[in-house]
Amino acid sequence: MREILGILGPLVRRGSRRRLRREVRPARLDAAVTFAVEWGWPVLPGAGLRATTRPAAGPACVCPDPECAVPGAHPYEPGLLAATTDERMIRWWWTRRPEAPVLLATGGGAPCAVSLPAVAGARALTALDAMGMRLGPVVATPTRWSILVAPYGLERLGELLYVKDSVPSSLRFHSEGGYLLLPPSVAGNGQVRWERAPLAGSARPWLPDVEAVVDALVEASTSTPGGGSRLTY
Repeated sequence: MREILGILGPLVRRGSRRRLRREVRPARLDAAVTFAVEWGWPVLPGAGLRATTRPAAGPACVCPDPECAVPGAHPYEPGLLAATTDERMIRWWWTRRPEAPVLLATGGGAPCAVSLPAVAGARALTALDAMGMRLGPVVATPTRWSILVAPYGLERLGELLYVKDSVPSSLRFHSEGGYLLLPPSVAGNGQVRWERAPLAGSARPWLPDVEAVVDALVEASTSTPGGGSRLTY
């Protein structure tokens, strides 16, 4: 019996890993279709990661830049302008690259976002909750949190920030011409998840106005020790 178990053990483990891969891979396609078709958010596959011979160096981006600051978490092929809500195109992309990260092309008529370091993000959400502020989806990575907001233009954003004494460099604005990594993607700095998930069954997630949240985000980024300004998503 021990001999049989010894033979079957590795086979069972390999079978479990295959099932897990089958479950994980369609998850990105399913998410991309939901974002694009049900919610009208234009998406595209991100660069993704590649295997490396130096595991200690961390994951490597598939792009040709050996010093890529955001491994896997940016457009590469196709470029950002290819973002679409067309289901056939999305299914073609993720059928060919099932593990590709899902990128939202922000701005225009699509959601925008404001992102900040994770510690400051947690502080900002606590402050906004205390104010009774209604929030929409919040995306989290191990290093940064991003609050999705209604579309805004650069002119309006400039007016909002002009009256501030200062705006921390760790606070970033994802508007027209920008992008944001969405769950359940995995990039160089780890898993992307919902800190505040969209309401189940909603036709399209509700989004707050950027003006409603920017004060709390600036304050949280300014007052958090070691908020940092690393270009990490």
